[in-house]
Amino acid sequence: MRIGIDVGGTNTDAALMDGPLVLGACKSPTTSDVGSGIVAVLKQVLSMTGVSVSEIQAVMIGTTHFTNAVVERKRLLEVAAIRLGLPATKALPPMTDWPKDLADTLGRHTFMVRGGNEFDGRKIAPLDEPEILRIAGEIRSRGLKAASITSVFSPVTPDMELRAAEILGNEIPGLSISLSHEVGRVGFLERENASVMNASLADLSRNVVNSFRNALKELAINAPFYISQNDGTLMVPDYVERYPVLTFASGPTNSMRGAAMLAGEKEAMVVDIGGTTSDVGMLMQGFPRESAVAVDIGGVRTNFRMPDVLAIGLGGGSIVRDDGARIGPDSVGYEITSRALIFGGDTLTTTDIIVAAGLEDIGDRSRVAHIPARTIKTALDTIHRMADEAVDRMKTSAEPLPVILVGGGSILISRDLPSASRVIRPENASVANAIGAAIAQVGGEVDRIFSLEGTSRDIVLGGAKKEAEERAVKAGAEAGTVKIMDIEEVPLAYLPGSATRIRVKAIGDLVIG
Repeated sequence: MRIGIDVGGTNTDAALMDGPLVLGACKSPTTSDVGSGIVAVLKQVLSMTGVSVSEIQAVMIGTTHFTNAVVERKRLLEVAAIRLGLPATKALPPMTDWPKDLADTLGRHTFMVRGGNEFDGRKIAPLDEPEILRIAGEIRSRGLKAASITSVFSPVTPDMELRAAEILGNEIPGLSISLSHEVGRVGFLERENASVMNASLADLSRNVVNSFRNALKELAINAPFYISQNDGTLMVPDYVERYPVLTFASGPTNSMRGAAMLAGEKEAMVVDIGGTTSDVGMLMQGFPRESAVAVDIGGVRTNFRMPDVLAIGLGGGSIVRDDGARIGPDSVGYEITSRALIFGGDTLTTTDIIVAAGLEDIGDRSRVAHIPARTIKTALDTIHRMADEAVDRMKTSAEPLPVILVGGGSILISRDLPSASRVIRPENASVANAIGAAIAQVGGEVDRIFSLEGTSRDIVLGGAKKEAEERAVKAGAEAGTVKIMDIEEVPLAYLPGSATRIRVKAIGDLVIG
């Protein structure tokens, strides 16, 4: 027995599962303190299923808190951004390309120090330890609680980041330190950005994880809990406190994983329709296809592993204009129950169109009886055209694939899509995100540049696979279940020594009990 919870901006969803069976699922409004919303939805799902709290073996939670904090520029700490790389890397100081308001919120405390390595481990310059001690004094005098340390090619050789962190930790006990080799991938500025962002969330991550802990304690649920990350796998709470950025985009990922399970499809397109937007992505082996390009979070380029998702302005609350020819991107969102025509409001939404067309029975149908048949037909055509174009844009070939519809707004799609081999509407589709959280597995990843000089490709690849498997086990996977999911090799012709970038991802089942 496990419970999956997805804390969204509007609703908190929960699903109680016994193995692959969904015993019960429900939604409850998200609350500002997070915890009381989780308690409410847990009480609801436990009372509707009659399951005792002692039977629950694990709780999995997905949350959008950390993404929203960056996007809204709220609840972020000021950060000492330390870069180890002089005399190289001087041209673009840390936070150069950040939006002004976000850089100002984080305080623009940037420091550049001698150090860093080449891709093959040779030093650019020895680490300037006296300068790190001087910076520790600066951090103390400015009253900063968080720091990020980024060294050139630290995913290959993390020694300098670790040594700088050791010095800062000794000088300033209690300082939250983010090390870039633990957060981002190869790609210097994006990795530095990810690390600075991670440090700014240190306080919020502790508070959110504590509110999750307290919510479960309040209901006497003693089972371990896990938090889902953006590649569809799980992290233990202590890990989330250290790496909150790894939860970014876990919502769409959970929905896609849930869709794969509910529909029994591993290779398909998923359209997750909410109140404001639709997220469209592609499933490969039951997991979302990952984005190959740098990802923009709140206006900042980062290089996390992120699902390749296209968001379009089509949802259950999207506003309909021009006699149905234009829909969205603006939406009435969570105010749909007061602003949509069927609920006595004065705004024509996509949900009103669906009710007027006789496809769903929601609210008061008599309030949309005046809508002309031409407007209804045009709006339905527009809705289906928008969804079809989004699916077409996200496919990697012209071959039609199954399309799985999930999310509360999936009622908008009432006919087949030309780009789909078939359209699947699984049971419990509206809480696919909570189901995706409940079935999540545990992963480990290695992404580094290796020199093949004096060794063989097989030896290097074998070492990378072993390390990815060890990382999965360390993150909580059962050793016997770990499998290699993905291997990516990119030879780097412009570097000497037969340099190759290798990325290996391993996934295993969660250890329960």
